[in-house]
Amino acid sequence: MQASDYYVIGIMSGTSVDGIDFAYAKFYKDSSWHFELLITETVAYSQQWQQDLRDAINYNEADLKAFDDQYTKLLADVTHDFITRNKIVNIDAICSHGHTILHQPQNGRTYQIGNQRLLAQQTGYRVICDFRVQDVEKGGQGAPLVPIGDRFLFSEYDFCLNIGGFANISFEDNDERIAFDICPTNIVLNHYAQKTGLEYDKDGAIAAAHKPNEVLLQKLNALPFYTAPFPKSLGLEWVKENIFPLIESSGLSPEIVIATFTEHMAQQIAAIFSLKAKSKEELKIIATGGGAFNKHLIRRIEILSQQKITIPQKQIVEFKEALIFGFMGVLRLRNTNNVLRSVTGAIEDHCSGKIFLT
Repeated sequence: MQASDYYVIGIMSGTSVDGIDFAYAKFYKDSSWHFELLITETVAYSQQWQQDLRDAINYNEADLKAFDDQYTKLLADVTHDFITRNKIVNIDAICSHGHTILHQPQNGRTYQIGNQRLLAQQTGYRVICDFRVQDVEKGGQGAPLVPIGDRFLFSEYDFCLNIGGFANISFEDNDERIAFDICPTNIVLNHYAQKTGLEYDKDGAIAAAHKPNEVLLQKLNALPFYTAPFPKSLGLEWVKENIFPLIESSGLSPEIVIATFTEHMAQQIAAIFSLKAKSKEELKIIATGGGAFNKHLIRRIEILSQQKITIPQKQIVEFKEALIFGFMGVLRLRNTNNVLRSVTGAIEDHCSGKIFLT
């Protein structure tokens, strides 16, 4: 008989490269799934690691393999410290996303560093990791993966919006979970905020204080990705090829770029809600990820969509993705499907994730 209670550590490192998120959680199942977030923490990257992670997309195969080894060692050290510092003893598995360096599903490639046996050997616990590769091998996008958790842990919401390095959305449609990336978000905003000497645009204050440039806004909104059918996903490569050249050719100041791109994000996100809303029906929308704290962005989305967005408790906002990768690990332990073909476009639902024992 399968266990009904699981204690796991979910680990997530996102494209905004601000740090490694840890979520120690209990999952339990009766007629449905439930969770308790027990301990959460973000371990910040050093400036050198931030730069190295941004640069890794340009590495050749040999350099990337060496970098993967270095990152796995870092991840193992930091995870061991998290367990020791918090005196955690009850652990069924460590469930790690790793850090995405390459994501080219159209070419059959996705590469998350940090998904090596060393993580299990050095921490002394079973590790479940590398959740994306199998889906790409099955013809899927390998992303987004979080919607399996949206379906079972946040089912009371019509839409689950996450605003991290990219914005993605998840919802039920005709008994299928649909999810896709909407647009780049903090991966662009943070890049230009740093040109002003800030790490990010706190509360959207820069965007709120400046007027968007209509010419650049129209060019951004005209990018073909936005009218492409789902499933679809985005990566840093796409941003470097499509977003940064448009912005740089505009010659605008970082402040105007931030205002314009924030409005672009708001319009693209609001369009999803407007498309799905039936007349003026009120939708239940939850927003998580760092962008949920961008007050100006959230206000613009609400105005454009005429919908109210729920911002949950801070712990859920910041650690929902790490929590759900923990949940994906639990489903992998139960040999239960944890990736949905309706979300990724794979040939079938499947149970993904490598398991490494100590």
